[in-house]
Amino acid sequence: MRIVITGGFGFLGRQVAEALLERRTFDGAPIDRLTLADKFVPDESPLKADALVSVVEGDLTDHLDELFAEPVDVVVHLAAAVSAECEADFDLGMTANLDTTRALLEAARAQSEAGGPTVRLVLASSVAVYGSDAALPLPPVVSESTLPTPQSSYGVQKRICEQLVAEYTRRGYVDGRVTRLMTVSVRPGKPNAAASGFLSGVVREPLAGLAATCPVSPDTRVALASPRRTVEGILRVAQAERGTQEGQLTGNIPVNLPALTVTVADMLATLRELAGDAVADLVTVAPDAAVEAIVGSWPAAFDNTRAAALGLSADPDFASVIRQYAADHPDAVTAEVSAATSID
Repeated sequence: MRIVITGGFGFLGRQVAEALLERRTFDGAPIDRLTLADKFVPDESPLKADALVSVVEGDLTDHLDELFAEPVDVVVHLAAAVSAECEADFDLGMTANLDTTRALLEAARAQSEAGGPTVRLVLASSVAVYGSDAALPLPPVVSESTLPTPQSSYGVQKRICEQLVAEYTRRGYVDGRVTRLMTVSVRPGKPNAAASGFLSGVVREPLAGLAATCPVSPDTRVALASPRRTVEGILRVAQAERGTQEGQLTGNIPVNLPALTVTVADMLATLRELAGDAVADLVTVAPDAAVEAIVGSWPAAFDNTRAAALGLSADPDFASVIRQYAADHPDAVTAEVSAATSID
């Protein structure tokens, strides 16, 4: 079993790789090789020391021949340009998200048509495929039957990629599975260019003793998932058996991963409760119209029925999300976080 993770040294790529290396199996079969493909590969990474891991560095479209020089069984496609940078640079988003995904699908198709294994391709899509259109406002609760009408370049690009994966699957070129990710919070490390990045920053920075800015109104409602729940969802969809029975993956439509719905005010209040006033007071609210327009177009409440049928559930509350971050990244937390009775 050979698995490729694109964006393999990005935050989620590392998390998925670590989970697979801990298990050493995928869908009951032993993993023989885990190839991490990324535009930039860090000089030092514990992942590179594992005997199962190989690395491909550089622009993905320039290295597809190398990636497919040996048969590929599974691709977890996480590489992407993020929301705010796609809005700022249309061509970047079209190249990094749409053109790269199409090229990857074509490489998988070529392998299948040459008599190789049919690639199980898992696309990480996004809640950004949804948006409220003047002619078709979003319903109060969104499900997979809700028509996606994205209101950002990033959302449009992800929606097109979803349709491409469905079409290549219908034609038998790949076995495609699409997961729509909620905003992942709390992400460790440095801020990225995602419009939703502040949803990690308003927790991560204060817990490290640093000031943070909240660029939206505190009453903004958002849909979140912790890193652990996100990785669990990606791998559960990736390994699900196809069929019509409970616990099986039905059809070719995407799976919305489970969402915890909170307001930004709820998030800040929970931070205050767990870490104290001095930490919470490091957050300043300074609305940014551009960020509000993107984040405000995304739905905040989801029907999790389809994900629940696969055994997935949302984080129970935002307190558990903060405690999870503090437990997983103690070196990045200088504030004292009140002890949890358990960490989901």
